[in-house]
Amino acid sequence: MDRSKDMRPLQRKLTLLVLALVMVAALAAAWSWSPLRAWLDVDLVVGALRRFGHSFGLVAAIGGLTVALVLAIPLVFLTLVAMAAYGPLAGYGCVLAGALLGAASSYGLGMVLGREVLERLAGARVNRLSRRLASRGLLAVVVVRLVPVAPFAVVNMVAGASHIRLRDLLLGTAIGITPATLVMALFVEQITAALRNPTPLTFALIGLTVALVAAAGWGLSRWLRAVERR
Repeated sequence: MDRSKDMRPLQRKLTLLVLALVMVAALAAAWSWSPLRAWLDVDLVVGALRRFGHSFGLVAAIGGLTVALVLAIPLVFLTLVAMAAYGPLAGYGCVLAGALLGAASSYGLGMVLGREVLERLAGARVNRLSRRLASRGLLAVVVVRLVPVAPFAVVNMVAGASHIRLRDLLLGTAIGITPATLVMALFVEQITAALRNPTPLTFALIGLTVALVAAAGWGLSRWLRAVERR
């Protein structure tokens, strides 16, 4: 059998995976720094989400959040507007469900396009690293969610292409996004007011929020490491 022909499907998958990752990363950047940012107006999106939920139900709103996360709209922004639209409790449930469904969707895409490519083309060293990461997959996902070093959808796709289990991704996502979500639930009105009319208080509030999230993340990471050692 011609080995080059046998490798072509894998090479095509690798190309599609790279294109998908580049596209998602570009979308994430566009939502923050391009004219697309104008669409992420708090009042505009809150009003649209309320109308959507009232017309089609909360389940449909969760579906909308899922699609938005797959399209790399920032999770922090979606969390804020969901809580402003539905209140802290229902907003948290909506965000959590949307985040888990969005994570699973992007994970599936990464698994379909990248898992076989990783196993057959990446080499023994990369596969060993991937398996080692998977052995601490829950902790790795929690840390990445607490300190987001890459867009939400990109992390999910990379996890799908690696040996990280879907169970660890979903549980780690639920644990990792909770501290920031709870902080936003406490200060949702102040945060939305500050975004509408930025003042020096806006920056102080952002700093306080970041400090609280960082402190919660540090404490949770230490606890998880202690549990893992035991």
